[in-house]
Amino acid sequence: MGTLTKIIMYFLRSQLSGWSEGTITEQRTRQEKSVRFFRLPKQIRSQKITDFGVPAEWIDSPDSGAEVILYLHGGAYALGSINSHRELIARLVLTTNCKALAINYRLAPENPFPAALEDVIMAYEGVLSGGVAPSQICIAGDSAGGGLAIATLFALREQGIPLPAGVFCFSPWLDLTLSGDSVRKNMNLDPILSGPILHKYVNYYIGNHITNDPLISPLFGDLRGLPPIHIQSGRNEILLDDSVRFYEKAQQAGVDVTLKIWDDMFHVFQLFSFLPETQESMKQVSAFINRVLLVE
Repeated sequence: MGTLTKIIMYFLRSQLSGWSEGTITEQRTRQEKSVRFFRLPKQIRSQKITDFGVPAEWIDSPDSGAEVILYLHGGAYALGSINSHRELIARLVLTTNCKALAINYRLAPENPFPAALEDVIMAYEGVLSGGVAPSQICIAGDSAGGGLAIATLFALREQGIPLPAGVFCFSPWLDLTLSGDSVRKNMNLDPILSGPILHKYVNYYIGNHITNDPLISPLFGDLRGLPPIHIQSGRNEILLDDSVRFYEKAQQAGVDVTLKIWDDMFHVFQLFSFLPETQESMKQVSAFINRVLLVE
């Protein structure tokens, strides 16, 4: 582990150890304050819209083409927002030359499953109705947003809506039963998450539903016929086995799936733009986008 990574790990353990304490309102307020000093590159443009029935924001640059990344933020289904992830999304826009649609899907516990999923489908259909072909759309997300991105594929398939060209995920939360071995094995390595913490947010999100419902825990879904999927995870995170098991199952189902595991890295390390691993991560996402969207 390099010196810079050690410094980041120390920062995460010292500054974010209490992120789940207090009421949901207090947690959200802390998170919004923590990102208020983030600055976007000058070439990034943003426009708030309400056309799709869910609060959303177009984020692009003068070099953005017609291709769209529908980005779903993480936050254990109870936290997170466009604000908390705008800087990450902006970097994706610059790296891929796509434009991005970020949405504020409804959050638990006020709005448990399937509210968030319904909002994503509304946004996706809104993009389609705006004249963007499914072959020009990638759905993406981190953590809970990554799980939501995969769950969206199942919901679209069930409703007979054309699937996007692909999906990419950072540290996706794919198993809300928390049955992966890494939940236990990486307990002392993960500076952000723990099993007991996540159990609380599982209960917030599932409402009266079961945790192994594929629309809640995509690991348990039928993966046959899904579009190309690119996953990135950190070796030290408790959700590592979510990605590993999903990758293996997707391979068996004949899905075009890739998995990159980054040694010494933590949950959604891509939020830290200055890490060398993050810069390489963005390059790999760009290569995936160029392959599945045929970006010129």
